[in-house]
Amino acid sequence: MDSRHATAPDQLPGMDTEQLRRRFLVEDLFAPGEVRLTYSHEDRIVIGGADGTATLPCPDALRAEYFLERRELGVVNIGGPGTVTVDGVRHELAAREVLYVGRGARDVRFDGRFYLVSTPAHESHPTVKATLDDAEPVRLGAAEGSNERTIYKYIHVKGIQSCQLVLGVTVLAPGSMWNTMPAHTHERRTEVYFYFGLPESDRVVHLMGRPDATRNLIVAPEQAVISPSWSVHCGFGTRSYAFVWAMGGENQAYEDVEPVSIGDLR
Repeated sequence: MDSRHATAPDQLPGMDTEQLRRRFLVEDLFAPGEVRLTYSHEDRIVIGGADGTATLPCPDALRAEYFLERRELGVVNIGGPGTVTVDGVRHELAAREVLYVGRGARDVRFDGRFYLVSTPAHESHPTVKATLDDAEPVRLGAAEGSNERTIYKYIHVKGIQSCQLVLGVTVLAPGSMWNTMPAHTHERRTEVYFYFGLPESDRVVHLMGRPDATRNLIVAPEQAVISPSWSVHCGFGTRSYAFVWAMGGENQAYEDVEPVSIGDLR
């Protein structure tokens, strides 16, 4: 399991492109027959990728008997039809469907291509599957701003119940490339963006950093960006795409953000 330490905003100006990528961009999430994991000290979020037939491991760094001993897990199907088996119970997931796995589940097995997000948990909630029809859709933006998009909320206070994990999928309309603009920060939560749903030859330019001193990362499909609570997180692509957004931290209030006007970005 890769480990990424927390970063203060005053460290950013001294980082070159490669340092930024090593600290915030997770590039190699998938390998056939494996579950690859990255541990971030930002709110102790773990993200990962499962490809093919694989079992959720429990890395030594967690100091736990099993992965979900003190954690909860969100699973997003980013491929074709697949299955996730939790303690012997089989769950079939179609593309962009989500499975929440609560604290205490001991044996989690994958057959398919899945993106994983885990946060610490101090209480247990049932394992629940959600389809696109179950998600709460929010439509934002417009074609004139190239940011027409639908936000599907899966794990949140009015949807699948969790201890602290909040997760959803945003899908941009054809011809739209901008996401999450106007931008914002949220000082009480860390967020991770996982970009997918665009050809391998295309890229997303992800903006990060303090609003008055932004930096950028060039992100390939099926890569993730760790966004500390003090950082903006928005971007635009060379074509339309989808992304998984997931948060962990002090609260689950989706609206608890610090908005940033477009004119204030630097």
